[in-house]
Amino acid sequence: MRWDSLAKVDCSLARTLAVIGDRWTLMILRDAFLRVRRFEDFEKSLKIARRVLSERLALLVKHGILAKVAYQERPVRHEYRLTEKGLELYPALVALVHWGDKHYAGKDGPPVIHRHLKCGHDFRSVMTCSECGEPVAAREVAARAATPADRSRSRTAATRSGPASRSARG
Repeated sequence: MRWDSLAKVDCSLARTLAVIGDRWTLMILRDAFLRVRRFEDFEKSLKIARRVLSERLALLVKHGILAKVAYQERPVRHEYRLTEKGLELYPALVALVHWGDKHYAGKDGPPVIHRHLKCGHDFRSVMTCSECGEPVAAREVAARAATPADRSRSRTAATRSGPASRSARG
């Protein structure tokens, strides 16, 4: 399969990779979550060619993952801010980071620790079931082809935030 045909495949992962599957794009997203916003700051942090950075930022803006916002009028200068759609990528990115921490961190351990601001504790990524709240492992999941009714329900379920939202619904 050609890289440029991924967006046309009936597969959510393939379509996602068509937008964010490039290594530079993932590194730009990492920096965006670390509150890097300006072109020059991305360029300095990543040591990336200006053309490549410009193309990747334009792609992320085109797909609504980043918003290009003017922060200065004369001359006009922009910064790039994560949109709601972009913020929804956080669980996926932090899961990749934590996987890398486990398998590829150096002898000194992970270079960055994530702290949950609400409770004040450092945390690790854990995928949980949206219905029962229990942790989910790969061997505890069965995948099946979705029916049209499943697709409709799945879109609705994706907007919920898990077990807590069920109790709020009654």
